[in-house]
Amino acid sequence: MNKNNTNEVFAGYRTLSQAEFSDLSSRILYEDNHLLVMNKRSGEIVQGDKTGDEPLCDTLKAYVAQRDQKPGRVFMGVPHRLDRPVSGIAVFAKTSKALERLNESFRDGSVQKIYWALVEHAPNPEQGTLVHYLVRNEKQNKSYAYARPKTSAKEARLRYALLRATQRYFLVEVELLTGRHHQIRCQLSTIGCPIKGDLKYGARRSNPDGSISLHARSISLLHPTRKDRLTIVAPTPLESM
Repeated sequence: MNKNNTNEVFAGYRTLSQAEFSDLSSRILYEDNHLLVMNKRSGEIVQGDKTGDEPLCDTLKAYVAQRDQKPGRVFMGVPHRLDRPVSGIAVFAKTSKALERLNESFRDGSVQKIYWALVEHAPNPEQGTLVHYLVRNEKQNKSYAYARPKTSAKEARLRYALLRATQRYFLVEVELLTGRHHQIRCQLSTIGCPIKGDLKYGARRSNPDGSISLHARSISLLHPTRKDRLTIVAPTPLESM
């Protein structure tokens, strides 16, 4: 990089350290002119919130500006979100056209989203479909599940299957069929299977790093411009070590 152009290239963005730059680069699962897909770490926020912490979308703007020596503004749209303590696939749009089309894909249900969760008890039965009606409590930042429709409730649907068991925990695969606030966390807790580390939804103890053991494992979507199906898998935190 030409040091004389540094002010032009990074106008409006902070300069990432070499360690930050390398870390982000190593976690990009897919990128082209329209999409950037990251393996998000627990603790990172996808989009800005009331904490004021730098969101991943802004960090990625600085990364692209620095990597590509872009003199202008960088576009990085957010078509979906992951909760802060959740790890795994986070999709970003690099153009407004891609963002518009991805937003529509997430709305119409054509995006397949698979999650892995470590839970404290084995689900019974070992596989099935859950349907609940969730009510979000904004003050508590928590959702509550009901068996029947209720005022202000939104229908929440997912499929699950037990993959394997350890001595203390059970690995469950979840296909998310709707996208509601804390949906997987709330629905699994409702059937007596709180996610490891998720104190908000009934876990016995926290994880040392403040994470919960929920990982966005894979996503399958139509590419916003090519229209072919793109499937991406994210290594778990243990697989990434």
